[in-house]
Amino acid sequence: MTATAAGRAQIVLVRHGETEWSRDGRHTSRTDIPLTGEGQSQARSLGARLDAWTFALVLTSPMARARETCRLAGQGERAQVTDDLEEWDYGDYEGRRTAEIRAERPGWTLWRDGAPGGETAADVQRRADRVIARADVAGGDVAVFAHGHLLRILAARWAGLPPTAAAHLALDTATVSVLGWERDERVVRRWNVPA
Repeated sequence: MTATAAGRAQIVLVRHGETEWSRDGRHTSRTDIPLTGEGQSQARSLGARLDAWTFALVLTSPMARARETCRLAGQGERAQVTDDLEEWDYGDYEGRRTAEIRAERPGWTLWRDGAPGGETAADVQRRADRVIARADVAGGDVAVFAHGHLLRILAARWAGLPPTAAAHLALDTATVSVLGWERDERVVRRWNVPA
């Protein structure tokens, strides 16, 4: 698949395959957790989905789970690593589950409250906006291999929404989503399609 009929490039978002922590619902940002065997299998399956595109640019998070997904999906040799695609920094909440955090801090939500010692939604927005700016000048479709919360914010920003709107965009591991165009409007063309 190439750029949309209007000649405008698309961004293809790829969330990494399963890790032990993603499977168990633990917040994972800077801890470099590898893919599980299932995650590796999912990443290979993503390659078949991505064969429909010719990418002008392939970007990946520096974290092993994203880089390995990119490699197993057949895009590793072309990929450029960028720190802008690192997952939301969960600070003191790294490795913890939402239910555990809420037991100490009732009503907590990452989207509104951020994470102590980590980032806010506005911090992640700045990185997502830089990725979009880079994609805008790539000269064709762009593949982005990264993480759940970061990719959700990237999609919200693509659509002109505040980063907190991403709370309404669930995103599973090993999925493909497509940001594109409808006439002159940036839209989400496809969302959360499994490998």
